[in-house]
Amino acid sequence: MNIHLPLLTAALACTAFTGLAQANDTTTSSNALPYKYGMPLHVAKVVALTEPATQECKVITADMKYIDNDGRPEEISYRKISDACQLQN
Repeated sequence: MNIHLPLLTAALACTAFTGLAQANDTTTSSNALPYKYGMPLHVAKVVALTEPATQECKVITADMKYIDNDGRPEEISYRKISDACQLQN
């Protein structure tokens, strides 16, 4: 019995599923500057607040896109507790 063909097929299937899992990854891979405590922010207008969806109460990385006082668009990432924590007692 030739076992090489089923092993090759299984390996290719695992590789395909791994690629799909990475493509569906909801973590942000943006060029947002990570916030550090005490960093001065000159926010004139917040454009968007985004965070990964989760059902767990945990610390996540969220992003904020904003316009600074000079009119330039900026983006910063920061750590926060997920919105799922508001639903827990």
